[in-house]
Amino acid sequence: MKFSRIFSLFVLTACGLLIARAGYAPTPTVDSGKDFTLSLTAGLTHDSNLFGSASGEIETYVYHLAPKAVYANSVTDQTFVTASYQLTADYFDNRPGEKTLYSHDLLARVAHAFSPVTNISLTDAFVVAKNPESLLAGIPVNTDQSYQRNQFDALFSTAPTKKTNVTVKARSIYYDYRSAPLGRSLDRTENLYGLAGDLAVLPEIKVVGEYRHQDVAYRAFSDNKDKHSDFFLAGADYAPGPKLSASGRLGFEFRRRSGERSETSPYAEFSGKYDYAERAFVSAGYIYTLEESSDVARFTDTQVNRFFVNVQHPLTARIVASGSLTYEPSQLQGRRGQVDLDETTTRFGTALTYLAAKNWSVAASYDYDNIDSGDLARGQVRHRVGVSATYAF
Repeated sequence: MKFSRIFSLFVLTACGLLIARAGYAPTPTVDSGKDFTLSLTAGLTHDSNLFGSASGEIETYVYHLAPKAVYANSVTDQTFVTASYQLTADYFDNRPGEKTLYSHDLLARVAHAFSPVTNISLTDAFVVAKNPESLLAGIPVNTDQSYQRNQFDALFSTAPTKKTNVTVKARSIYYDYRSAPLGRSLDRTENLYGLAGDLAVLPEIKVVGEYRHQDVAYRAFSDNKDKHSDFFLAGADYAPGPKLSASGRLGFEFRRRSGERSETSPYAEFSGKYDYAERAFVSAGYIYTLEESSDVARFTDTQVNRFFVNVQHPLTARIVASGSLTYEPSQLQGRRGQVDLDETTTRFGTALTYLAAKNWSVAASYDYDNIDSGDLARGQVRHRVGVSATYAF
């Protein structure tokens, strides 16, 4: 069966979320109806804290120019291909050192259906980020936090029976920071492998069992920074119709740390999405997990509670409002001899997009970052206000 245009739009939206750098708020996407699309975005942003510093903040205007190319097409009845590339040129009127920076976002995805119940998806996303949106906490004042990041995802799914499904998945993420001191501290590879099985107990409800294994390998001084984790999870997926879906997982993580104590920690993730009208949705979720710290010298991990909400709502036929809120009360897990540290991160973004014509859109956005930390050197407040225009052809 040939992939539908609805599926094409879904893939394009997902790819946009992976590589978008415009801000936190979700932005509306328009299906051009073409396999190949070119677009050009130009914009201006005022950034109150360019390097995300706790003190000595640098305020600047940033001029953006971002051409983008996207290809999405069913190359056969069973194979769908997506590829996109975006170049972003940023000019800063007040920045130490280089004032013009070039970032790159490259994404490629292949989805193939071997049969109506067996399919595979391969996705690779490569990013060169010279002006990161959300900077690391606790880094010395005005440090360049530019980085390269590559993420590869593979997913294979099959249905042995009408009521059961088996999924095998893998993810590999590589971080490479431009600054040599940051690189020695934070350059790493994170590999995650998973096996999940589900059983349909009702047409709209599936119970799920899942196992995941994670390896975190640092490039330098790995003898006291590497981790190996095993996750054992159970949960359910709920999909009563095309407009509403929800998913939940509960379980625990057994983490083994190189040179530090092992730990067994609870793990939880819940998410849901409701498409209540055309171009209108609300999604929300919660995650409790262990993540890497930006200060690996003092802390082994960050114990994260993450709450998030995303919303998009059309105010008129041509004006769409959107917003995003993430709230993270966390605790940094101290190494031997170091106390744990409480830290709360709040990220908020809102945008107003005017779909001026079939190929034109204009947007105004505001993003807010606040880190309230027990260590004053890790705190930061950052405001970004921007306007942009995009033309697609």
